Amino acid sequence: MKSILTVGILLCCQYLFGQQKTRLNNDWQFVKQDLGGIWEAVRAVKKGNPEEVPLWTNVTLPHCVNAEDAVDPDVNYYQGPAWYRTQLKIKNPYPGGRTLLHFEGAGQKSTVYVNTTLVGSHVGGYDEWTVDITDAVDAFRKNAASQKELKIPVAIRTDNSRDLEMIPSDLSDFNLYGGLYRYVNLVYVPALSFEHLFVQTETDKDGRAGRLSLRARFYNPLKSSNATVAVKLLDPKGRVVQQLEKKLADLSGDIAIGEISVKSPQLWSTELPALYTVQTTIQDGTNSCTRVEKTGFRNFEFIQKGPFMLNGKRLLLRGTQRHEDGAGVAAALTEDMIRTEFLLMKDMGVNFIRLGHYQNSRIALELCDSLGILVWEEIPWCRGGLGGDVFKAQARRMLTNMIEQHYNSPSVIIWGIGNENDWPGDFPTFDTIAIRNFMSELNTISHQLDPSRKTAIRRCDFCKDIVDVYSPSIWAGWYRGIYTEYKDVSRAEFERVKHFLHAEWGGDSHARRHSETPDKALQKVGKAGAADERSGDASLFGGAARVSKDGDWSESYICNLFDWHLKEQETMPWLTGAAQWIFKDFSTPVRPDNPVPYMNQKGLLERDFTKKEAYYVFQSYWTNKPMLHIYGHSMPVRWGDEGETKMVKVYSNCEEAELFLNGKSLGKKRRNSQDFPAAGLRWETPMHKGNYTIKVVGRKGKEQVSDQINFEYRSEKWGKPAKATLHKMNEQNGICTIEIKLFDAKGVQCLDAVNWVRFALAGDGKLIDNQGTSTGSRYVQMYNGRAIIRVQANGGKSVVSTKVDGVPAAFVEL
Repeated sequence: MKSILTVGILLCCQYLFGQQKTRLNNDWQFVKQDLGGIWEAVRAVKKGNPEEVPLWTNVTLPHCVNAEDAVDPDVNYYQGPAWYRTQLKIKNPYPGGRTLLHFEGAGQKSTVYVNTTLVGSHVGGYDEWTVDITDAVDAFRKNAASQKELKIPVAIRTDNSRDLEMIPSDLSDFNLYGGLYRYVNLVYVPALSFEHLFVQTETDKDGRAGRLSLRARFYNPLKSSNATVAVKLLDPKGRVVQQLEKKLADLSGDIAIGEISVKSPQLWSTELPALYTVQTTIQDGTNSCTRVEKTGFRNFEFIQKGPFMLNGKRLLLRGTQRHEDGAGVAAALTEDMIRTEFLLMKDMGVNFIRLGHYQNSRIALELCDSLGILVWEEIPWCRGGLGGDVFKAQARRMLTNMIEQHYNSPSVIIWGIGNENDWPGDFPTFDTIAIRNFMSELNTISHQLDPSRKTAIRRCDFCKDIVDVYSPSIWAGWYRGIYTEYKDVSRAEFERVKHFLHAEWGGDSHARRHSETPDKALQKVGKAGAADERSGDASLFGGAARVSKDGDWSESYICNLFDWHLKEQETMPWLTGAAQWIFKDFSTPVRPDNPVPYMNQKGLLERDFTKKEAYYVFQSYWTNKPMLHIYGHSMPVRWGDEGETKMVKVYSNCEEAELFLNGKSLGKKRRNSQDFPAAGLRWETPMHKGNYTIKVVGRKGKEQVSDQINFEYRSEKWGKPAKATLHKMNEQNGICTIEIKLFDAKGVQCLDAVNWVRFALAGDGKLIDNQGTSTGSRYVQMYNGRAIIRVQANGGKSVVSTKVDGVPAAFVEL
């Protein structure tokens, strides 16, 4: 039996002609364990027979093995083998054509079978790969008893088991997911097709003259010897700019197709991301295959000891970062989910993103190209140290694949080759010289594959001189010092390197938790240097005072921190830019003690896309479309002394705003970005026990916008939590929202309580938990003496209970 090897075909264009491509989303079965062998996946089984075990579950793709257990508070997430299987109707329309399975990403080691024949394998959870199944399909058909409506059995084994000789390290602050968590495609191509098309664009410094260079690599298993290539370049409106044709007598290796000059090209920018279309056709006798790529003309420069320039003008990189992770699906984000995320980023004013810490889905890159978001993309050499030959080979291969697969994206300006490589732990020795040597090798590979982009790493000071752009670790006000040190610390780090870019800043916030004294923890914290950060990373225990350990994790505090950083960034003319960590909360195995267990909560959104208050702080600095937002939409109760003066903050980009308290104007304020906090849009007023409605009206030019919140103000003092109440807040479409509140012995709600609560259910319903959100975890820290969970009622009766240490259990019947 002949084994077919994996073929490294990269089908990463946006549109394809002369071939057919279908997403294989439906009709899959899954089992979360290993099998005794491939025969157990494909043998015929009758209902009720012993061969039916293990039982398979019907699933759709994309699908992640760890969709729920990654944030289950009571178990370690599953790391091991899993199997998927389906049956395909194969009807390749091309004489002598090839049938391919194209994987956009699968974690972390994968093997593919047609019936019992191994047809390919891949190591790496984030780069694309393709398997040619043509010969195995033909062999199966020859051996089949009947050809009528014959379906081809396909089985795939994925494996995310721990492995010290793989990247990324299991010490990384994110899950190494398993499964077919990106799309799988069935592709039919002619006998001669494109394996790769490399489109390189450049302009002069003024952007008045553009040049496009084109190289091709062909998939040619039948060894055709000659063909004709025709190229059309279309402008952003679809008009043909130029055409060229070339006869090829040698189809091996990377072939230079030609160059096209463009006078006064429409430049790709973050505000007007103009995309050209490159349509390339390969003709071999009567067969042809057309590949369509999107590209853009732009030039950029990191000025030594200076800012970033795009198309000859300074651009402050206003960035964020992302992990491929979502509530209830983990890494199995659909195209609609990814689009939703990037549209929210763009609406917030993002023009730059670091895709940490691995090659992202092609869908993400296409969105960055079309929305105008510049990209730093990196390989997953993250923490742990440096392994042996197998480890290094994977890193080289993933770097090569990332660059080749996303080479044509005009949004990409940086290839990242490492993250936190100063973090030991996976090997008995930690050899900084060996790490430097390998980092230098990766840097060379990157520049050889793509001289037009820069290289970068984050947080490895002993390698900072190797790459083009370096980001130190600066967490002012979180892992180190206080946030008002941000500018001075950044300037000091800036002076140590040629090209400085600040990747990762911010801090955690537990959604719905608010504080009347958010900066109180800063009184405990002294000034700190960079050396103090490493010992405090992720840990909630021990060490020097730091806000990450001693702060309240409130949305109130993090809004102040963000507000200060954004204010300062506007007065740092030497700054290239900064990328806040991170846009959306994500799961991590190294943070079991966080308020939502196993969640990194540094996002501006929760894991289910629910916006936190901080989202609007960024929007107020980074956007032009008129907006305003009163702080406290998820703060139903404020508290303090009777008649105490309280601050009301409004985050807005409006020139002027007027605040109304219970219908009475408290006056107008003009925005001044350097007037901290809230850019001067803050009002102070005495508050008394009772209900309040606050409305704000803002103006920017001729446009007017408004916002309103309602809350209760309380002045009673409370003691230690002594009892709990549990009640149903509402029910919609069969989903009940349940809330617990803690009270002291006198019945006063404990508005600063952060006790842990565990929800449980008996009956017909089901807790909607393992979501990794403040309202979607059965075990969670409370926010201001309350916590919420939702229940799928299922049309029956249920009893929900809560357990808080030191407090009698509470129950509610649904």
